[in-house]
Amino acid sequence: MAFVIGPDCVQCGTCKENCPAEAIFQNDEDKFVIDSEKCVQCGTCAENCPAKAIINDEE
Repeated sequence: MAFVIGPDCVQCGTCKENCPAEAIFQNDEDKFVIDSEKCVQCGTCAENCPAKAIINDEE
């Protein structure tokens, strides 16, 4: 998994709205999570995150 949503996330949902692979969902705790099996590593979520909370942990 490369992209992860860090603790700076403000739960706005912008990442989910912009994900072309529909790889982001809210878990049982209402926190946004990236499904690594669906993620196509495009970086759109990170580019659109207003809190800059999504990072590529492989860089």
